Amino acid sequence: MATNLPKDGKRTGAVKKRDQVWNPKLKRWTKRDDKKRFLDQMKKKRTLFKGVRKTM
Repeated sequence: MATNLPKDGKRTGAVKKRDQVWNPKLKRWTKRDDKKRFLDQMKKKRTLFKGVRKTM
């Protein structure tokens, strides 16, 4: 899991237990957890989640 530093609030590293996959039908990225359940989907088309690795 990515951590936030107390001073500046910036994210350190990637979220390791999550990934994002491309949904070609809706043309959006979808976030999944470590058990491959879908969690969230981007509102804007063709925009990536920050700090989450992508799998194709």
